Amino acid sequence: MFKKIIIGISVLVLVLLAWAAIQPSTYSVQRSIVIKATPEKIEPLISDFHNWPQWSPWEGLDPAMKRTFSGAPKDLGAVYAWEGNKDVGSGRMEVVSLTPTKVGIKLDFLTPVSSTSMTDFVLEPHGDSTTVRWTMSGNSDFMAKMMNVFISMDSMIGPAFDSGLAKMKTAAEK
Repeated sequence: MFKKIIIGISVLVLVLLAWAAIQPSTYSVQRSIVIKATPEKIEPLISDFHNWPQWSPWEGLDPAMKRTFSGAPKDLGAVYAWEGNKDVGSGRMEVVSLTPTKVGIKLDFLTPVSSTSMTDFVLEPHGDSTTVRWTMSGNSDFMAKMMNVFISMDSMIGPAFDSGLAKMKTAAEK
């Protein structure tokens, strides 16, 4: 009986490992919202990290979070680093590309899991409104693939993107 249990558990573990191995090697999470404001009013909320407390869904998770700003004061070359509790971890963001309708940010997570992602905010004007599309994409190592077996990146990050975009809409429409 004990031998059958061990064999059964071994088969389950092998199936789980095989399922993780065939998961995609990249991920992408995207959300969008229509904001009744011009790209010129919205873009500074994104490219100036000093404005992120107005809308970032992670800013309120750790009131004692340490923030460091370096590089350019805003826009291209601006750097924002943070160290916080288990809810926010630690990491670094840098504005690496900037046009009137797109802000590209390199995002390096240090803890709880080390990873690098690209985050793009695309601003599409439509008359007196702008569609803001927030996308985060990156590579999935084996541990991320294993996690993806149980919960997708989209379901982990998507709700935070929705919350952040709603707060951005409120800030931009003031």
